[in-house]
Amino acid sequence: MAYLFTSESVSEGHPDKVADQISDSILDHFLAFDPHSKVACETLVTTGQVVVAGEVSSKAYVDLEKIIRSVINKIGYTKSEYKFVGDSCGILSAIHEQSPDINRGVDREKPEDQGAGDQGMMFGYASNESEDLIPLPLFLSHRILQEMAKMRRERNVIDYLRPDSKSQVTIEYDDHNKPTRIDTIVISTQHDPFIDDDEKMLRKIEGDMKTILLPRVFDNCSESVRKLFNKDVKLHINPTGRFVEGGPHADTGLTGRKIIVDTYGGKGAHGGGAFSGKDPSKVDRSAAYAARYIAKNMVKAGIADEMLVQLGYAIGVKDPVGIYVNTYGTSKVDMKDYQISNIISEMFDLSPYRIEQQLKLRNPIYSETAAYGHMGRKNKMKKKEFIGQPNSTNHPKSMDVELFTWEKLDKTDEIRSAFKI
Repeated sequence: MAYLFTSESVSEGHPDKVADQISDSILDHFLAFDPHSKVACETLVTTGQVVVAGEVSSKAYVDLEKIIRSVINKIGYTKSEYKFVGDSCGILSAIHEQSPDINRGVDREKPEDQGAGDQGMMFGYASNESEDLIPLPLFLSHRILQEMAKMRRERNVIDYLRPDSKSQVTIEYDDHNKPTRIDTIVISTQHDPFIDDDEKMLRKIEGDMKTILLPRVFDNCSESVRKLFNKDVKLHINPTGRFVEGGPHADTGLTGRKIIVDTYGGKGAHGGGAFSGKDPSKVDRSAAYAARYIAKNMVKAGIADEMLVQLGYAIGVKDPVGIYVNTYGTSKVDMKDYQISNIISEMFDLSPYRIEQQLKLRNPIYSETAAYGHMGRKNKMKKKEFIGQPNSTNHPKSMDVELFTWEKLDKTDEIRSAFKI
């Protein structure tokens, strides 16, 4: 029986995502100057105020104020009418050292014996319903907001957009769990009060989203995705009719409140742990990336059309306590799911240290993950600049780093060989 499934995304200017980006930028700076840093950084943003708290153990000293202001300005909160401005907001830091009781369970005499930084279960998921092997409703929700962010910065087509926005896509699936059509698209975007009449202003925004934004989004999609979009799609643009006040002034933001946006849009599963602000010794983050890496390579290799991988860990223990696989009945090999998981456990070393090494997670690669999803992104090299600390040995530096290493498809040949396909 056909069914509808919905996923949402939020922009880089959404308050929770502002908090995520601040936390991850602080993490990146610590890792840039000391790759062995242990960081757990939480951020709260509200009207004219940023509060950062958490635990850090590092040989590096970083200029928190400069980092925070730089992130906020880059997002686009640069005008006084937003009531949250990078150059003038208040900043309060309550960061202190990591608990030695936690650290003793992580650090070992031999680095390869490193224990997990916490207990818990982490999930990775992949599906071949989109080109990035993530669920299609989430894929499109991200693409809508990424294109809107480009237009906001260009300002040569639409000049009234503000940083805060959300999107949501509902897709109909058939009995075989294949997308058949786009049912509904919801877009809510913060905007300048550029017309005195709210109804006229809303009609202008609706028209621009329909005739400018969405065509740009779908022009960059595959033909199979474009076929799902037609004139019968229900569109809800700024359903409240007005969205002038937004961002941290209208809604307090916290690190880690958009974990479903960050992962798979509600499909698959989630272990409950947030990512942003955490160094890779925290398996909430690193093991979730490893599970995605496995699931994506397995699906691309043709083992299944859809796959969920769960990894379980105990704090201070090196190896996972369990590996679980669910192919949702889409397996293309003559094996039970538990047999697939047995092969995965033989192929992949899933100790925290080996995950860090395999995926190069001790590099400052995290600020790019903090908006528009951690999964389904493009693996690429990037030169990054880092702010130095005044009156210290930490001078400004630049580094070439590899982003989204868990999205690489470099295990497919080895997987096909292991499964004899």
